[in-house]
Amino acid sequence: MFLHSLKIDNYKNLEKFKLNFNKKINCFIGKNGIGKTNIIDSIYHLAFTKSYFNPSTSQNVKTGSDFFSIIGEFEIEKRNENVHCYYKVGEKKIIKKNSKIYKRISDHIGLINLIIISPHDRNLIVEGSDMRRKFIDSVIGQVDKLYLQRVIDYNKVINQRNSLLKYFFINRKFDSDTIESYNQQLISIGTPIYKERFRFMNSFIPIFKKYYSDISSGNELVNINYKSDLNSGSFSEILNESLSKDKFLQYTSKGVHRDDLIFTIDNNKIKNFGSQGQQKSFLIALKLAQFDYYKTKFGHSPIVLLDDIFDKLDQERVRMIVQILEKKEFSQIFITDTHIDRVKDALSMSKNKEEIFDLEKLNKDE
Repeated sequence: MFLHSLKIDNYKNLEKFKLNFNKKINCFIGKNGIGKTNIIDSIYHLAFTKSYFNPSTSQNVKTGSDFFSIIGEFEIEKRNENVHCYYKVGEKKIIKKNSKIYKRISDHIGLINLIIISPHDRNLIVEGSDMRRKFIDSVIGQVDKLYLQRVIDYNKVINQRNSLLKYFFINRKFDSDTIESYNQQLISIGTPIYKERFRFMNSFIPIFKKYYSDISSGNELVNINYKSDLNSGSFSEILNESLSKDKFLQYTSKGVHRDDLIFTIDNNKIKNFGSQGQQKSFLIALKLAQFDYYKTKFGHSPIVLLDDIFDKLDQERVRMIVQILEKKEFSQIFITDTHIDRVKDALSMSKNKEEIFDLEKLNKDE
């Protein structure tokens, strides 16, 4: 799988942009704010139908314009696939494959096998549990559409149950039969979600640990603990035990919507005890494990987007990351950085020739 060409109109700060790419390594070099990350994000947008950095579609339109357009020419399993994402302010976003509009945008998810590694990933460490659940769901959902639909359906039922709890509280009434009907829906949808997350993490964590060990030369001990209310009992028991609390709080306090991942280094939370370099290595190991998962499930390597990952890492770790990707026979890599010498040094041991795009020069040429 690889991206032949990319055409952008009015996406974020990119007015017009069109390039053809190397089948292996492509590097975007330039000062901060010139648009390197926005190019990376446009590729992500074609795969997942949304921005990685700003999910508000309207805010991705260039100031002064009323639309954006992203077109990518991909080769996927020896087929040429034209993917077009178009949005006009005030209208619905349109995703096309080979000029045919998807009836449901979610049907597109899974066509383009892709992972991104970015400083933005630090939110997985420093933000709340919602970010880490989204990580699990996006990885599993990329290859399992039934799982993705279950997550969507589960969240709808949670919202309905929460609205009912608020209604009961305000009106000082309670209907146990109606609550039980929502409980049964949560149990039937949520239990398979929990089982799939549990199965996934059991296979994912050892791979993650191996990658971190390779990146850090085995000098640090890391772990991920999958925390779930369902670890301690059946969903039915948990909902019944928490009902009194839910009635008071006016929301559903227990369930798979509260699941979390606990990230540790040397048995301490990495959020509090990990250096910037260790945190970045942790996140990169997460994404490399994701790389393995996709390669196993899809039968081919994903496209890899590396957005400004070399900052805050020593050169030995940088070279190790590139070597790991080389050994894994990556499909195609896109790299952004402010320093061309740093990128060339990182790629000095690569057997593949990189293509360097100087964005300042490209902007002047336009």
